[in-house]
Amino acid sequence: MSREQRGPNEKLGAVLALAGISNAGLARRVNDLGAQRGLTLRYDKTSVARWVSKGMVPQGAAPHLIAAAIGQKLGRPVPLHEIGLADADPAPEVGLAFPRDVGQAVRSATELYRLDLAGRRTGGGIWQSLAGSFAVSAYATPASRWLITPADSSVAREAGPAEDSGAPLKVGHSDVQKLREAAEDARRWDSKYGGGDWRSSMVPECLRVEAAPLLLGSYSDEVGRALFGASAELTRLAGWMAFDTGQQEAAQRYYIQALRLARAAADVPLGGYVLASMSLQATYRGFGDEGVDLAQAALERNRGLATARTMSFFRLVEARAHARASDAVAAGAALKAAESWLERARPGDSDPSWLGFYSYDRFAADAAECYRDLKAPRQVRRFTEQALSKPTEEFVRSHGLRLVVSAVAELESGNLDAACEQGVRAVEVAGRISSARTTEYVKDLLHRLEPYGDEPRVVELRERARPLLVTPA
Repeated sequence: MSREQRGPNEKLGAVLALAGISNAGLARRVNDLGAQRGLTLRYDKTSVARWVSKGMVPQGAAPHLIAAAIGQKLGRPVPLHEIGLADADPAPEVGLAFPRDVGQAVRSATELYRLDLAGRRTGGGIWQSLAGSFAVSAYATPASRWLITPADSSVAREAGPAEDSGAPLKVGHSDVQKLREAAEDARRWDSKYGGGDWRSSMVPECLRVEAAPLLLGSYSDEVGRALFGASAELTRLAGWMAFDTGQQEAAQRYYIQALRLARAAADVPLGGYVLASMSLQATYRGFGDEGVDLAQAALERNRGLATARTMSFFRLVEARAHARASDAVAAGAALKAAESWLERARPGDSDPSWLGFYSYDRFAADAAECYRDLKAPRQVRRFTEQALSKPTEEFVRSHGLRLVVSAVAELESGNLDAACEQGVRAVEVAGRISSARTTEYVKDLLHRLEPYGDEPRVVELRERARPLLVTPA
């Protein structure tokens, strides 16, 4: 079905004229794009005429397919607001709900996917209107509901007719595998190029165009569990990338939906991973106590379920939160437990694929950040040396962050030259990736160096960092 706007959609008509696409041509392009995604669409020139002259808004994936079809002809991305198919005033609570009912959970997630996220790259879009709306208290209900019931009883779904366009999509394991492959590719790009890289930013597009129609399709309980798990991984990745680019409010909404999808998947370790991501965000934002609560929620349900390496990571995230809360004793205990769990891990363990990044190098890097927050430079230097002992091109952003932490430790130890040397290396890495978080780390280092502003090495570092710190117009 379609819903009606007030009056003609003049925006869509104008863009169609600009692109030189007829009503019949657009219908054909949309049907073809749908077929490529397993959708049976039967739009015709009359359907397009209704969209333009009567302001009818097609449901499901159709608005995004329309935008994609026009974008292919124009040779550039076309956001939904440009063609008048985006909600004008979306509710500020979009993506913050954690519904008890699995059907409502599907609607909540797909509603979030359909928002215009163009602001991630252009400064516009819905997140601009939601800027500053991050509230750590919004994580309380999702965490508590997940702890009480970490799995839905059944997720099988029988979809009705696919809007006004034909038969509903029947989802199979091959569809789910495509989402998992997309998640794996996105993880590699994110680690190497940062969350703001254009290759990483394709994840929201994948959620809108690929995952949303699948979630709204028909599937058995078995296929549905796998589908919810794959969608949860992609949604968490979208949150992580938003977090890395400084879009905290978008990250929060993605994380909440990822946790709800993980519950539908009955994947407790994955739910714990989402909670750990929430914890890291809360800690980064300065909410150490809440970060502890979220990390401990991840641990609580995974006792006896998760692998040793997974439990080690959850304890490490807990240590980060304790350190930000200035609790040295608790942070030290959590680090010791994380190291102990990591020592128990074996190559043959059935670790989840999303944990492939976690090794002793990562443990050492986060331990160094814990001791940085606790103002213990000697320990920072010890762990940073271990973290930097095996630099790799696979985790470029992580390497850059470690260099900054190392520079801070050298500075606090009174080694200005060494601090500037590490800082220069960090700036070089930061210039190769798109990561607001890495830039913030560099800014923090420069702030710490302000008392030495006239020193030649500091002046040189500041000049090298200048292009990195300039905000694009």
